[in-house]
Amino acid sequence: MSNANQYWALPDGINEALPIDAARLERLRRELLDLYATWGYQLVMPPMVEYLESLRIAQGTDLDLQTFKVTDQLNGRMMGVRADMTPQVARMDAHRLRANEINRLCYIGTVLRTKSFHRDGSRAPLQVGAELFGHAGIDSDVEILALLIQTLMHCHVPDILLGIGHVEIFSGLVAQAKLDEVEQKHYLAILERKSLPELDQWLAKLTCSDEIRAMLHALPRLYGGVEVLQDARNALQLAQPNVLAALDYLQQIVETLQRHYPTCRIHIDLAELSGYSYHTGIVYAAYTPGTGSEIARGGRYDGIGEAFGRSRPATGFSTNLHELVQYLPAALMDNGAILAPATQDPALDQAIAQLRLQGECVIRALAGQVSTAAELGLTRQLVYTNGQWILNKV
Repeated sequence: MSNANQYWALPDGINEALPIDAARLERLRRELLDLYATWGYQLVMPPMVEYLESLRIAQGTDLDLQTFKVTDQLNGRMMGVRADMTPQVARMDAHRLRANEINRLCYIGTVLRTKSFHRDGSRAPLQVGAELFGHAGIDSDVEILALLIQTLMHCHVPDILLGIGHVEIFSGLVAQAKLDEVEQKHYLAILERKSLPELDQWLAKLTCSDEIRAMLHALPRLYGGVEVLQDARNALQLAQPNVLAALDYLQQIVETLQRHYPTCRIHIDLAELSGYSYHTGIVYAAYTPGTGSEIARGGRYDGIGEAFGRSRPATGFSTNLHELVQYLPAALMDNGAILAPATQDPALDQAIAQLRLQGECVIRALAGQVSTAAELGLTRQLVYTNGQWILNKV
C-alpha cells in the first residue's frame, strides 16, 4: 500500500456515505422515525460506548465476541463500543425509565462489530429497530411483527418472506429428554448446521425413550409453509404442555398476520434458534429474493432487564438502514434546488431568504462560477425580469 493510500483507505467493513447516498439514508431515517411515532414509539439515543460489565450482563457470549473493547483513560475501566442497541434500550427501560406501564421505544444509530455477519460485509450497520416493554401477551408480539412488515413495505422491499419459530419448543423437548448442558449444546449445534446424518448418529447413542428420540429427530424436519404447524402437532403430540402451547401461540400469530398482510409469505421453521440464549419466545427473520441472509430479525426476550434490577417482558426487531435504502425507488438527479446568481443585489438577497424560509433549497453561485443550472442538474433558477427576481424553470 502506498503512503497516499494509507491516508484515505478505510478499514474492511467500514463504509461512508457520499452526498446522494447520505441524502437517501437521511430521508429514510426521518420517514421511519415518523412512521414509528404514529404507532406510539418514542425515540431513544443510547450511548456509543458503555462500561464492559454493563454490556456483558445483557449481551451474552456471542455479542461479547462482537464487541470492540477500549480503555477509559479517565479511570482505567474497560468500555465496549456497542455492537447491538437492543440490550442498551432494555437497560434504559429497566433502569432509567422505570415506568410500570408499557413502553414503546425506537432507535437508530451506527453499531460497530469486530466481524460482519451481514451479507454486505459491513461491520458498522446503521441499526434501526423498535422494542415494546411491559407486555407478555400475544398482542405485543403481533404489534411488533406488524410494525416490522410496515417498515419493509414502506421501504418497497419486494416479496417479503417471514420465517418464524419459537424457542420454547426446543427448550421443552430438551427438558423432557433430560439432556445435560453438554448434550443440549451438541443438539443445538447440530440443529444450527442442519446436519441430519450427524443427528441420526447422535440420537442412536442417546439414552432416552423411543418417543422422545422420535420428537428430537422430527424437530429439524419441521419447516415449510404454515401447514407445518399441523405436522408438528402430529409429530410432537407426546411433548410437554409448554411445547404444545408454543405451537398454539404460533398458530394464532400466523392467522392474525395472514388476515392483515395476505401478501406477506410465512415460513415456519421450528429448529430456527438464532439467538437462543437471548430469546425466550417467538423468533423470526425477514427475507426477500436475491439476498443471502435476513434483512431484519427479532423476537421475544423477556427478563433481559433483570440484570439491571427489573425484569420486564420485551419484544422487538432490528434491521439495517443501509440494507433497506437500496429498495427505495431511484432518486431523481434533480433534488429540487434553485440556482441563484452571484449578483450582489438586496432584492435578490430578500428573494433568496424568502424562498429558504418556505423550505426551498437555494444554491447561490459564487463569483467566477460559470456553470448553468442545467449543467448542475437543476431545473429551476432565479432570473431578473422586468425589475424583479422571478423563479423560472430551466
